[in-house]
Amino acid sequence: MEPFVTIITPTYNLLENNMADSFNLLVQLLDMQTYPNIEHLIIDNASTDGTIEFLKDYKNQGYLTFFSEKDNGTFNAFNKGVMHAKGKYVTFLSCDDFIHDITAIYDIVNLMEANNGDFSFAPAYCRHPEGFTFLFEPSMHNAFQVLPCARQAMFFRKSMIEKENYFDERFKLLADFDLIIRIIMKGYTPIYFNTNYVTYKYSMKAQQHEKRAEEEGKAIYNKNYRNLYPLNQEVLNKMAVYSDFPKPLLDKLANYFPEADRELFYDRCEKMHEIRVKALKVKQEAEQAAKE
Repeated sequence: MEPFVTIITPTYNLLENNMADSFNLLVQLLDMQTYPNIEHLIIDNASTDGTIEFLKDYKNQGYLTFFSEKDNGTFNAFNKGVMHAKGKYVTFLSCDDFIHDITAIYDIVNLMEANNGDFSFAPAYCRHPEGFTFLFEPSMHNAFQVLPCARQAMFFRKSMIEKENYFDERFKLLADFDLIIRIIMKGYTPIYFNTNYVTYKYSMKAQQHEKRAEEEGKAIYNKNYRNLYPLNQEVLNKMAVYSDFPKPLLDKLANYFPEADRELFYDRCEKMHEIRVKALKVKQEAEQAAKE
């Protein structure tokens, strides 16, 4: 029998936020999946606008299961979902994301089962709030610097998340980045699924809370790398702002990749540093021009 897969979706006031149509698209496309054993689990943040009755209609039609109680943010909802999930594998989709390839879950599960994978990652379409769509190609060699792929394009073995003590809820914006770093450093088996199967909406939270995101990034680096290299505030600032990592630390992090990949690892890390420096310069020039 094929193992169960649990899709975890947090919700809050879908009707008030005009998300009913997007949610319906997510549900209907999941129902079209060719894989037989899918559980769609909704973790609702005690909605007050009629969303609970809205979800009950879907539940009564057999589309989903839901729990509604006050939560403490997205990653708290994700953790609750993992605790309730009956799937061997879990993935996390927001209510305005959707899986556009109806064979994807079948193919991903078969690939993970055949290769004893612990997590998978794939390319994804990202819908930007300004109206354009772009392809987010994974870059796992940059995983120690920045979020290397779309969280929506990843499947995780549930037992792995449990063993690694779930998402760290201290990080309200970047807990997925922290989890990816941890599972790579623990040597879990990644599976690359070379198919774009999911479309997600770009989140502006990190940009809207830029300082908090920067501080969370520094805290994540310190949490995961402090035993590899002595980190102080100056070093952490360079890492968070410019992706400028000390060479001795990069040498340690390179060991988490196969020897054949290490030259590529160093190259990708240097390119990311150059991209961040250039982006910051462009931003500073734009801010200066706005003042003049």
